This record gives sequence, C-alpha cells and structure tokens, in this order.
Amino acid sequence: MLNMGAHDLRLVAPRCDHLDSQSVAMAVHAADLLRGARVYPTLREALADRDLSVGTSARIRADLPAPQHPAQVRPLVRAAAAPALVFGPEETGLINSDLEQCQVTVRVPTGDYASLNLAQAVLLVCYEFLQGVDEQPERTRKTATRDEMESMYGHLRETMQLIGYTDAVRARHTLRLWRAMLDRGLMTSAETRLFRGLLRQVHWKVGDAAARGTTEPRPQADPAQTDPAPLDAGQDD
Repeated sequence: MLNMGAHDLRLVAPRCDHLDSQSVAMAVHAADLLRGARVYPTLREALADRDLSVGTSARIRADLPAPQHPAQVRPLVRAAAAPALVFGPEETGLINSDLEQCQVTVRVPTGDYASLNLAQAVLLVCYEFLQGVDEQPERTRKTATRDEMESMYGHLRETMQLIGYTDAVRARHTLRLWRAMLDRGLMTSAETRLFRGLLRQVHWKVGDAAARGTTEPRPQADPAQTDPAPLDAGQDD
C-alpha cells in the first residue's frame, strides 16, 4: 500500500492482533500505516463513509456482475471522492455477501493460474488505480456513501416484500439484480433520498388501502365547493 501512495488501511473483524510485534516487524517502513489502521466489526461499517467500493475476485459468481479489467474501472476510481478497494482473506477471498456491497468488481489479469496472494493483489490493484493520480479529472459529481446506498437497498427490499414483488426465498437474488442496475447509476445522496421518498409513499399507500378496504384513490375535493385562496396583490391598505 505505502509503495503506491495508499494510507487509509481498514481491517474488518481481524482474526489476530494486527499490532503484535511480528506484524509490526514485517511491516518494516509501513509500521506507522499499520499502527494507524482502523478496525471495524463489519464490512458495511468500514464502507459507510465511502462513495465507491471496488471488490476483488478471480472467479465468476452466480447472480453477480462479472469482474472487470482494472483499466475499465480506473476512471470511476479516480472520479470518486472517497473510493475503497476491498480485499478478502488470502485463503478464501471475498464471499458473495461481501461482493454484494461493492458497486463493481475487478480481476487482475493473469495466466491460467489466477490465484494471487493477498500482498500481490493489493500491490497490483493499488498500482492500477493510484498511478498517475496527478492526472485525475476535476470532480463534478458527489455520489452517495455506501451507508446511504445500503440503507436504501434495505428499504427497497422491505418494499418489494410488502407489495409481493418478491418473497423471502427469492429476495436476495432479486435485490442483487436491482443493486447491479442502481449501482451503475452512481446515485447522489439527494437521489437516494428521492428514491426512498417514493418507497415511503408506497408503504403509506398500502397501509391506507388496507385501512379503507380498497385500492381506489381517495375522492378529490370539489374545487367549486371550496373557498378560493386569498390573493395578495402586494398593495397597502
């Protein structure tokens, strides 16, 4: 990381003490980076303030978008205000539930044997995205954080099940398809609020219809039987 200019290391549920003497010794000149690493219990919390999350995988996963070449994703990373590169444990890599929380996945091009150790993968992916950072374009669009997107997806799932669009068995697969589509849109914070406003209206409509025993719209007031709104002509008495 340090060789490529990356300084923000976040560890998710580490299985050992990352600050023990052996770890610090192996970090050599990057010991300060290791000491400054932030630890999170879940990936969602680690990504909460990021506006782009890029997962890494050497395998094609069912129901998930295929990994892309890093060069295809580089413009997205350089345009993001707070991107995150997500790596899994060396022995297993990222699992599907981790990759669901990433807007895009990359695969380092290799020969037939695609497995890389974690240090190699971090070095190569960081090189792809951090080389030539002085050339990054001026940012004109601030995308929503992952916390805002995950909250929106939770709201969407509730709404889908409420209206019978999906059920508990198929919900995860269905939501993956919606995630892939909406993540490509790089929504802003305001757009997530707009989308959730629609979902809240759906919840209200379902509750209102249940209370009235009908899905018919509420009757509209007759404008002829209402008093006209007073006009202010802007004149002094």
